[in-house]
Amino acid sequence: MSIRITRNEGGSGARARGGMAVALALLLLGSAGAAGARGGACSDTARSQLLGCLAGGRDDLYTARAICTNVSDRAERRECFADSWSENWAAWTLCLEQRQARAELCGQLGEARYDPDVDPLDFQPDPASPTRPNPWYPLAVGNEWVYVGGDETITVRVPGPTKQIQGVTCLVVRDVVDEDGDLVEDTDDWLALRRDGTVDYFGEIARNYEIIDGEGAELVDLEGSWKAGRDGAKSGTLFPGDPSPGQIYRQEWAASSAEDVAMVLSSSYRHGEDPELDEHVPQELAELLCAAGDCVVTRDFTPISPDAFERKYYARGLGAFLEVDPESGDIVQLVACSFDPRCDDLPEP
Repeated sequence: MSIRITRNEGGSGARARGGMAVALALLLLGSAGAAGARGGACSDTARSQLLGCLAGGRDDLYTARAICTNVSDRAERRECFADSWSENWAAWTLCLEQRQARAELCGQLGEARYDPDVDPLDFQPDPASPTRPNPWYPLAVGNEWVYVGGDETITVRVPGPTKQIQGVTCLVVRDVVDEDGDLVEDTDDWLALRRDGTVDYFGEIARNYEIIDGEGAELVDLEGSWKAGRDGAKSGTLFPGDPSPGQIYRQEWAASSAEDVAMVLSSSYRHGEDPELDEHVPQELAELLCAAGDCVVTRDFTPISPDAFERKYYARGLGAFLEVDPESGDIVQLVACSFDPRCDDLPEP
């Protein structure tokens, strides 16, 4: 099938980019659809997500062109058309990068369907008073952690309320983010404990705020929210009960909106033994919390943002104490907690 597209405005560069983008998209749509039946469930899922991503980019392109058509100034209109093609090309490029990241993840996780077993009998009935708490992810009611990273302060609390999801009793963990003293995010995470100590993640409601001059914080959206059992979303392993190096697991799965994954890099971390894991880690902090060589380090990533990942560090009895972005060197560091005497000696970021 051939398609002829005539452009009266937008410039030759925009026409060239647009023609390339359309041709590439049509090729990918055809090849992805034709190949859809050849792989396992994981690869088929990734191909379907590619199709959806490309179709969404196409819709965004034509919406942008409708807006551009109604710009009166000729020069501004031409610039609008050119920008729409550039943005669409970038969107389709991201679709391809996401597809590649998902394909690589299928190679690590295997081709089986992602359908975690959620039997309420496999979970501790009262996560507020667990019979087997997770040593690296303590969820006792009343626990509080305070983190600082750049201009943000993050406060995580376990206030006590529970929520039933798919017959499982989940603790509500509240995560509040302030930027320079202004509220930017207020999230309720829903976490459950399996009998082996594994922490399962059943979803979140994320309230995102924007600071309006003279008006303060205003709720703008719930982007990032999901719930297991709704719209095909499924729970995941937030942190394993017995972490071992090389272990990889989905932390959440809501197709194309929440696909976090983690891999255990070390379950015996202490400072000075692995230069890569020591990178950007405050030595004083690591020596305070990991002297016994029993800290866990994970690599957290998502195919939705293929170029980004971070390393997270967990101390036994305390939980997460550091997040490191290896690319930028930015860190989010624990500065206070309510339940462990070691927090009295935490160094300043």
